Amino acid sequence: MIRSRTSPALPETQQRSLSRAISENDDVTVFVDGTAVKLPAQARDAVVDLLHRLAAGDSVTVTSVAETLTTSQAAEAAGISHTYLRNLTDAGTIPVEYRGTHRRIRRDAIDAWLATQRKSDAGPA
Repeated sequence: MIRSRTSPALPETQQRSLSRAISENDDVTVFVDGTAVKLPAQARDAVVDLLHRLAAGDSVTVTSVAETLTTSQAAEAAGISHTYLRNLTDAGTIPVEYRGTHRRIRRDAIDAWLATQRKSDAGPA
């Protein structure tokens, strides 16, 4: 898992330079190991947004957000009843996060549970 990272605001001279560079257009070229990489639209938009914030003098925190599901969505994704899913979360079989009193379940937790079910259904090799 990649940890969140906070970058401090840029010095004013670097803010001005970056602001000039991105004010003319939002075309961004990214180089990885010296090779130009064309970013998909969503990645490009995220990078441009980050650059605009740094140019404005903001500190920026970059973090990942895992897809979370309601219990109804998770039960549907797993092909099980809502009640059975709640029993699995109560037993700790499927990890759950709470947003206030509402349960949220990570999509990757459902995928992992489904994988273990497929393995146990397959039996010993």
